Amino acid sequence: MAVVTSIPILDQLLETRSDLFGADLVPYRNHNYRVANFCVELAGGVSDEQLEKIGIACAFHDIGVWTHKTLDYLEPSRDFAQKYLSDIGKSEWAPEIEAMVVEHHKIRGAGASAGPLVEPFRKADWIDVSLGLLKFGLPSAFVSEVRTTFPNAGFHKLLMRAAGRQLRTDPLRPMPMMRF
Repeated sequence: MAVVTSIPILDQLLETRSDLFGADLVPYRNHNYRVANFCVELAGGVSDEQLEKIGIACAFHDIGVWTHKTLDYLEPSRDFAQKYLSDIGKSEWAPEIEAMVVEHHKIRGAGASAGPLVEPFRKADWIDVSLGLLKFGLPSAFVSEVRTTFPNAGFHKLLMRAAGRQLRTDPLRPMPMMRF
């Protein structure tokens, strides 16, 4: 299990949107790399094309938090991914990447019908959001190595601030991105 430290498409997508993320760029980048690494391992290894799909899904999966300033961000994030795929002529990737984005906070399994990367991506995000408490069978040593290589850098504090804003603005929907 080697830690993936470079996904060019992910770096490019984040860098071209660095103004959007501001001070949150490094925490979000590190979150994306942790998710990507966990996803690759949960998928049992991936092709170059699949790694590109993971990179694209990572870059867009939470982007609506910044563009729409809300935790109700899954659909806006999906829309940004869909537009990007259309712009680069890879619309055929849209169903799987859109499912990766929309289902990454699903509590129950996503199933394989949407594509082979959807469920590993969902689990990978849960591993990171849980700070490695959930592992879905990944070795603790690997989870720790990924977390050391790509430190939290305040990502979970960022999530707590967003959750506080959501609770103040819409107390009846404190976690609108959660799916069952």
